Amino acid sequence: MRAFQVCSRCVMDTSDSQIVFDQNGVCDHCLTYERDVKPNWHTDERGHQELQALVAQIKAQGKGKEFDCIIGLSGGIDSSYLTHVATEYGLRPLVFHVDAGWNSQVAVNNIEKLVDKLGLDLYTEVIDWEEMRDLQLAYFKSGVPHIDSPQDHAFFATMYKFAEQHDVKYILTGANFSTECIRNPIEWMYYQSDAIQLKDIHRQFGTRPLVNYPTTSILRHKIWLPYVKGIKVVRPLNCVPYDKAHAMQLLADVYGWQPYPQKHFESRFTRFYEGFWLPRKFGYDTRKVQFSSLIVTGQMTREEALKLLEQPALDDATVRQEFEYVATKLGITVEELQGYFDAPNKTYRDYRSQQSIYNFGARVMKVLGLERGGKR
Repeated sequence: MRAFQVCSRCVMDTSDSQIVFDQNGVCDHCLTYERDVKPNWHTDERGHQELQALVAQIKAQGKGKEFDCIIGLSGGIDSSYLTHVATEYGLRPLVFHVDAGWNSQVAVNNIEKLVDKLGLDLYTEVIDWEEMRDLQLAYFKSGVPHIDSPQDHAFFATMYKFAEQHDVKYILTGANFSTECIRNPIEWMYYQSDAIQLKDIHRQFGTRPLVNYPTTSILRHKIWLPYVKGIKVVRPLNCVPYDKAHAMQLLADVYGWQPYPQKHFESRFTRFYEGFWLPRKFGYDTRKVQFSSLIVTGQMTREEALKLLEQPALDDATVRQEFEYVATKLGITVEELQGYFDAPNKTYRDYRSQQSIYNFGARVMKVLGLERGGKR
């Protein structure tokens, strides 16, 4: 069995089974950042000029239309700051929100505060709850770690569908290098857009047909939408200085935005999933990825991260409360949910998937210089 080891620079460790260390104990996540991301990531005048050029293209494409781009807003830090930046550059976004049934009240408040203050239009798509519930239960029954896929898949599929139907050529996403340059290992979080795996898990464990649930695919959003329909997904935050703590303070001061205890905790389900289910059932603590991104970008020290990791993301009292909340929301007993927790662990490899397509596409994108960022 492999000996436990923690990176000497960040806090990634051998809970990522594919991690590799150099002779100095530095992991390949850090080395990939130094080699591939940092030299090609510009937030100075070059980034400003790149963003200005992009904004000019978006404005030209959206001339005469009610809005010139779409921003998917969850109420979290990245999408909230993106919305602020987009309006600062004079864009007219439609704020797009997908309600999968798990919004926290803080998230709802944050979305309303930004939209009201900026005078933006908010479009909310509500996912069929009974279908979402059935699909999420299927993922629990499957034993895979990535039980948040039904929620994430619905977010992307719905937004892509809306953009295509309304001929909107630009989707702005809060994905960024500043807080996400180190990615979750694929064994922790498998690709949310893999419709083949989603349908296979639902076929084996679901109890009702998915009639209204929206689906997408890797080929659709990597080839059909950008190259046939001309719909581009862009990441403006990679072109501006983005310090997480500073951004949170700005949002609080300007909009009355409220922070969350942890990244992605704007969703009650994701809070339960990342704060309890993943670390306790599988040993995967996503804070290691999040903190490591902040360490290599100079926003957190390694010592600060290690100190925070000494305590669980959710204390026992909160876990009990959230465990009961999730079970009740899904219409099952606490005992049934506990049974899924105690069942043998599975991986994405135990079900049909499009992994070969993802792997091929990733190699091509890297060769062409179209994809930067840490390994998965």
